[in-house]
Amino acid sequence: MNIDSLKMFCLVVEEGTISQAARLSFVTQPAVTRQIRQLEELYKAQLFERHGGKLTPSKAGEILYPYAKEIVECSKLSFEAIQELTGNEEIVLNIGASSTIGEYLLPGLLGQFSKSFPNLKFSLAIGNTPTVLAKLENNEVDIAFVEGVVENTDFIREKFADDDLILITSPAHPWSNKEQISLQELSREKMIWREMGSGTRLIVESALNEHGVLENIKSAMELGSYQSIKSAVEADLGVSIMPKLTVSKEIKYGTLCEVKITNFLISRDLWMVQKSHRFKKSGLKYFVQFIRQ
Repeated sequence: MNIDSLKMFCLVVEEGTISQAARLSFVTQPAVTRQIRQLEELYKAQLFERHGGKLTPSKAGEILYPYAKEIVECSKLSFEAIQELTGNEEIVLNIGASSTIGEYLLPGLLGQFSKSFPNLKFSLAIGNTPTVLAKLENNEVDIAFVEGVVENTDFIREKFADDDLILITSPAHPWSNKEQISLQELSREKMIWREMGSGTRLIVESALNEHGVLENIKSAMELGSYQSIKSAVEADLGVSIMPKLTVSKEIKYGTLCEVKITNFLISRDLWMVQKSHRFKKSGLKYFVQFIRQ
């Protein structure tokens, strides 16, 4: 059986057209068609049906697709394992992470891990939780680290840390010298939010709503990144509730201040997510063990 034909079959399924599969593979359309026909001859079944100019897998194609994906992935893993043994090629661990973890937590962890495994290289893809999990599903990353909800029950989900969401102010703010404030006091200040739809904002709004104070919170502005929020708070344009991971350095050096809120704690779980594979990429098990420790 030709592995390249199975790779091409999977690509046509995923892209929906032979022309797009050919373009992404840098081959001609007839070459793609030829590989698909070879598979159809092998399985003695039609693998695609055409509907409105778009190819969709036939019943046989739907059955073949998950097997083909696994065969292609196992072939890739076997090659990498032998290359690592012979030292002919660098092994790259592809990691996906949501923004908070990827920008503020993983770089330090990867630095520590690299001291024990200097020959293992990393590729880090950062995005929102749905995007990262989609990359894991499509085998574009070997492991994912996310702080959002993981709905796919086929994934292996393991909590590896948690992160508090805390109230921050500028050093010039009247609250900066207080040990704590009440939730009622929070309604007297303007809040700087992440954009609508942000996972962090949804968590904060839900917690404030549970305590009956959300509707009293005044909004100063909405910003699209943690860095822009930190700059706005530092400029004393308002206060914000942010993941502690994202502001630990600023709090340490005094450019931002943490203010506790009486009887109000928000914490979220951070998840390490993997697919179930019979064979894992070489080096992945050592990285997982390191994260667990």
